[in-house]
Amino acid sequence: MAEQVEFFDVKSKGKFKTDDYKIVDKGGRFFAVAKSKSGPHECWRVVSKDFAGKCGKKIEKQAVKKK
Repeated sequence: MAEQVEFFDVKSKGKFKTDDYKIVDKGGRFFAVAKSKSGPHECWRVVSKDFAGKCGKKIEKQAVKKK
């Protein structure tokens, strides 16, 4: 079972905990991404490489947008 992670929803200005999230590798930085409890948007949280590896979830790679 995945570990619960606490997220902060910027739009609703509230915290929530969930174990329903995905791990995203974006340019060498790792993020836990969960669907917001209060709307259709996503909430992102920075996590360590160690946490990303041992949480048991598949790591998705995303390309970094260049300007």
